[in-house]
Amino acid sequence: MSATLKAKIAQVFEEPGCEINQAKGTKDRKKGCTRQLTPGAAAGGCAFDGAKIALQPIADVAHLVHGPIACEGNSWDNRHSASSGPQTYRTGFTTDITELDVIYGAEKRLFRAIREVIERQDPAAVFVYQTCVTGMIGDDIEAVCRRAAEKFGKPVIPVDAPGFAGPKNLGNKLGAEALLDYVIGTVEPELTTPTDINIIGEYNLSGELWQVRPLLDALGVRVLSCISGDGRYAEVAAAHRARANMMVCSKSMINVATRMQERWGIPYFEGSFYGISDMSQTLREIARLLVERGADPQLAERTEALIEVEEARAWRRIRAYRERLTGKRVLLITGGVKSWSVVSALQEAGLEVVGTSVKKSTREDKEKIKEIMGDDAHMIDDLSPREMYAMLRNAKADIMLSGGRSQFVALKARMPWMDINQERHHAFAGYEGMVTMIAEIDKALFNPVWREVRTPAPWERSVAGSVASATSGAA
Repeated sequence: MSATLKAKIAQVFEEPGCEINQAKGTKDRKKGCTRQLTPGAAAGGCAFDGAKIALQPIADVAHLVHGPIACEGNSWDNRHSASSGPQTYRTGFTTDITELDVIYGAEKRLFRAIREVIERQDPAAVFVYQTCVTGMIGDDIEAVCRRAAEKFGKPVIPVDAPGFAGPKNLGNKLGAEALLDYVIGTVEPELTTPTDINIIGEYNLSGELWQVRPLLDALGVRVLSCISGDGRYAEVAAAHRARANMMVCSKSMINVATRMQERWGIPYFEGSFYGISDMSQTLREIARLLVERGADPQLAERTEALIEVEEARAWRRIRAYRERLTGKRVLLITGGVKSWSVVSALQEAGLEVVGTSVKKSTREDKEKIKEIMGDDAHMIDDLSPREMYAMLRNAKADIMLSGGRSQFVALKARMPWMDINQERHHAFAGYEGMVTMIAEIDKALFNPVWREVRTPAPWERSVAGSVASATSGAA
């Protein structure tokens, strides 16, 4: 691991926005929050994966992976981060290094790849991702990117987050560090307003950001940049001129919010777009920060008026579902901000959360779960597939909400399942998203297929009948 990368990781571990970090002593803080992974054994969930997930939704940028082709993986639609315009981000670019490159170095190959991407795609910028192999052989991607930017007149951004540096969460932050070092503050916006905000840690999964933007537009609040869902390079580069920042997922990009507060004095808060009450509170916080920063004081009144209308409309549409769903039990297997924000949304619909996973959640996330669910909150650190299956088969939950990897546990238990993670095809953010979420849960719970799969097959019924007749005859 290079000295530069070590210094960057140490800087991330000194994150002032992390209460856990600040509570540690100097010696323990230097050890960091995560264990280093083994090169070659860090596939999926590694630092490289986290950095690419965090930055790939910037839509007009070419994302070039410097490493073996297997590291590129499946780029097209891999997280359903939607774009309202450019599609460059959905094409996978890789240097596809070979054994000879490992022996002799692959810096020249990387330079040629950057040139080819710029000539063929003409992107707003090129992001170059370091991987385990190229990090181990010592390729200096910073030097290559600097030379390429001078030669071709385009921003070429090095993202030094090889997989062995740590897990996915660390990679999220290292990707954010690349934005702070090379992107944010390098471009001045053509226009600024007193109501400009940045939304940080929002990835526009299945178009969720588009369900929130109309609400902000109605209030006269402009999203100067979203980091990084449906983002544009120039918008991210000009993000330092916003009046306030909203932090959506603190575990992934808290360092962007805290560093922008230090450098440019931009205040931030952490909010959620999931659930009616959380959505309303988020709008209030945005209005409060902007008014404090000099926006029209009537913004707060307009916000309350909008909330009243939107809440009434959402509750009116949810009421019919609530009658059917009240008392139904949900097992929530997710993490991070969704471990508490989705809990709040489910409770608003009358559902009972029998357990929520906190394996990927911060201490702040856990505290919020306790606030929402009370001291008897059923927080699950790590639930094995066998334990999930037992909970569902023993009818301790009526439906499981999780990522795609857990769906087969629910299907094997012949219980309803719904995707709540990034692979989902429905947007659950905002007031409209809340209605969509409840409608999808209702569809999953009351789908007649569950009655069919739980009914014994005809040959099972005939065997059971024969056994019963034989038993009675013997008696």
